[in-house]
Amino acid sequence: MMIVRSILVTALLLAAPSVARAQEKDDAIAAPVLRAQVTVESDIVRIGDMVENAGTAAQVAIYRSPNLGTTGTLPTAQVVSALQAHQVIGVDTRDIKSVTVTRLARTIDSREIESQVAHAIEHRSGLGEAANLSLTFERDVQDVRLDAWNNGDLQAVQVRYEPRSGRFDVSFEIGNDINSTRTKLRFTGTAIEMLDAAVLTRNVERGDVLKASDVVVERRPKAEVGSDAAARGHAVGMQMRKPVRAGQALRGADLGKPDLVQRDDNVTLIYEASGIYLTSRGKAVDSGTEGDTVTVLNLQSKRTISGTVVGRDQVAISIATPRFSATESTASIDAGETEAVPVAGRNNAQTISKAE
Repeated sequence: MMIVRSILVTALLLAAPSVARAQEKDDAIAAPVLRAQVTVESDIVRIGDMVENAGTAAQVAIYRSPNLGTTGTLPTAQVVSALQAHQVIGVDTRDIKSVTVTRLARTIDSREIESQVAHAIEHRSGLGEAANLSLTFERDVQDVRLDAWNNGDLQAVQVRYEPRSGRFDVSFEIGNDINSTRTKLRFTGTAIEMLDAAVLTRNVERGDVLKASDVVVERRPKAEVGSDAAARGHAVGMQMRKPVRAGQALRGADLGKPDLVQRDDNVTLIYEASGIYLTSRGKAVDSGTEGDTVTVLNLQSKRTISGTVVGRDQVAISIATPRFSATESTASIDAGETEAVPVAGRNNAQTISKAE
């Protein structure tokens, strides 16, 4: 028994220096060390945020956090003094001159807010696409900073839109992974649907043909332009149907195809029927574009007739086709009938006069 006790005592004595060295090593590792840069998510800064190996004092609040998304700076001497007041001593400052503290935040910028509101009210009561909506908020929309733990999507939970006044009232909620409390945001204002409109750069008169320099594209309210807004690509090269002032948006009803026949201009009268193609000189009494019916004067017969504009300074005149009875249409062709075409070919003026 005595031998066993002697062995145990000897073993303890031999192990004592090793235990002491291990303890000293643990104490060296566990020494508190000051951090040069600190980031926090809550509204308070704890000792454990600022000091590594703070031990039981880690959860003690020591400072208020900076505002959301901002950074503050503290002199090292001030931090050490505050730590000593909470019995945290022997902190290794590593010759740090100051400590920066940054409060993390989730930032929702104003452009995202406008986009979310526009998408929430688009297609309501006749509104168009979100991209065509111009929003005016009752209060200036600025970037919104929230606690970093608000990591959910911006979800519209209540949407109101009044089409007559254009007013909107949209409420959003943002969820998180920490608790069931949802952050609420509300925005009110007015919405106007905008369109790309062709706008005149100069005063124009009826009959003017628009050039590329006469028309620019501007965003205009749909209520001002209407659903008949003309596109710039369509307006250039078209003819004005009425006078319009510079700065006004063009409508489709303001434009027409350019006149191919101008009043008092000389024109070519075209007679075509049953394989016969004859022309004569005339003078336009009216102006008109392709497909319009205009009045012209035949300069040879001095008769006023109507025709259809078919090209630049060209008017087609309809020729009445004679109707024959069944007996006449089946009769054999005699020598007199075969001479009809050559006669027409030799005396155009006489044939035209008869056609009229």
